[in-house]
Amino acid sequence: MDLWSTVFSFQDYGELLVLVRNSIIAGAVLGVVGGLIGPFVVARNMPFAVHGISELSFAGASASLLLGVNVVSGSVVGSLVAALLIGLLGSRARDRNSIIAVLMPFGLGLGILCLALYKGRAANKFGLLTGQIVSVDTPQLGMLVAIAVVVVLILAVIWRPLMFASVDPDVAAAAGVPVRTLGLVFMLALGLATAVSVQIVGALLVLSLLVTPAAAALRVTVNPVLVPLLSVVFAVTSVVGGILLALGGGLPISPYVTTISFLIWVVCRVLGARKERRGRDRVTAREQHVDGGAGLPTAPQRGVAT
Repeated sequence: MDLWSTVFSFQDYGELLVLVRNSIIAGAVLGVVGGLIGPFVVARNMPFAVHGISELSFAGASASLLLGVNVVSGSVVGSLVAALLIGLLGSRARDRNSIIAVLMPFGLGLGILCLALYKGRAANKFGLLTGQIVSVDTPQLGMLVAIAVVVVLILAVIWRPLMFASVDPDVAAAAGVPVRTLGLVFMLALGLATAVSVQIVGALLVLSLLVTPAAAALRVTVNPVLVPLLSVVFAVTSVVGGILLALGGGLPISPYVTTISFLIWVVCRVLGARKERRGRDRVTAREQHVDGGAGLPTAPQRGVAT
């Protein structure tokens, strides 16, 4: 019973809800950003890059916490540095993975060093890794919304050529699409999206918002319009639902967000598997119908010895 009350306890829930209004708004905005950029992350096979950027974002936020400056600004600087390095030096997948593998431990180690030197509240340290629901004040909310608007505008401008370059980069390059420039711009947008995500769910679990919703959406449809819409719905549901559940419990926000996101993915995977199975059954039935109705003679009728 004590464990259940720690995970789910809604005593004085109405009063607590007022305290996290900014976080709920920030979470909804973050869900929109993560849902829109996630399909490109999956299409370009870059989940590993998200994790690498988040580690440098964590390092920047930790350094800002140590120096007493704006944490969001430090997180953004760290993310952009990582995104630029990955975008400029990792044009090929093999090089990109190597660069990310180098940046990740460096960023995590630097962040841990800054947190070890920080003498403030332990909750601030823990929140950078796993997220916290009361960390967003009004100035931070304004900055997060502004960054989110920039990301959405960037995606709106480059959406069509970026989709082309993500699906088939060789053909896109042959058609005159500036694939390398688009990749660099996308990395900058991804860095900004990662920076705002770290503020809510923490550096360690940012994949649950920038990758999992899109992966879930792609399990049930490949429609280029429905995929980002479903991804946004799944991401908003995960982060806002996680905040509302975490408010009633004594745990950090991240277990709730990641659990909701994972369950959505499981349901979509099951639905997608059933859809694929029904599709195969329809194809098989159609082929049997065509073969059976074609009037082809059987083996004995063709004069084949039995």
